[in-house]
Amino acid sequence: MIPIKEIFIRIILACFLGGLIGIERESINRPAGFRTHILVCIAATLAMLTGIFMFSQYGRFTDLDPTRLGSQVISGIGFLGAGTILREGLTVRGLTTAASIWAVASIGLAIGSGFYLGALISTVFVLIILLFFSKFENYMSKKHNEICLKIIAIHQPGQIGKIGTTLGKMNVSIINIKIESINDAAISIALIVKMPRNTMVSEMIEELLSLDGIQNTELIK
Repeated sequence: MIPIKEIFIRIILACFLGGLIGIERESINRPAGFRTHILVCIAATLAMLTGIFMFSQYGRFTDLDPTRLGSQVISGIGFLGAGTILREGLTVRGLTTAASIWAVASIGLAIGSGFYLGALISTVFVLIILLFFSKFENYMSKKHNEICLKIIAIHQPGQIGKIGTTLGKMNVSIINIKIESINDAAISIALIVKMPRNTMVSEMIEELLSLDGIQNTELIK
């Protein structure tokens, strides 16, 4: 049986460590912020404490595994994380916040089981990754150019797929896409793409114009 003082310590520590990570997410206006991360961490801690409590109470009567509740937290937290992921055109946002929620749940489980050192070290590393690694990501993203393209194509099935496949072969990522109908026979496709610096824009346009059904491709300033 876990002493009442120890229960308080674990729940308060969960509130503190979960809150630290939540503050970072809140500061950059992410879907899951301060309160969400605290609640996830406390809930995970409670789940682990409940598993330990049930084992101490009924372990002598059955082969009860105290980690089973914790394993369900890990699998179930995915639903909450999915709610923070947003899709904007072909761009997906919120994956880092979803990962931070999953990390906070694991930290809560560590606290609930009494593995304080692991919880503290993990919190430090999660904060370092969230606070400082974003600068490295921004630096890496500067190695790519974002440009806007306007494509006029025949209105027929499979056009977007052919364009995406061609750009993918050139390591060009589609960030956003907008399609408008010109008439019954043609459509206008506006693309924002991210391309490596060693890829020539003229080469990319030439590849797109070689596709069947593409009537015109131009760079939008």
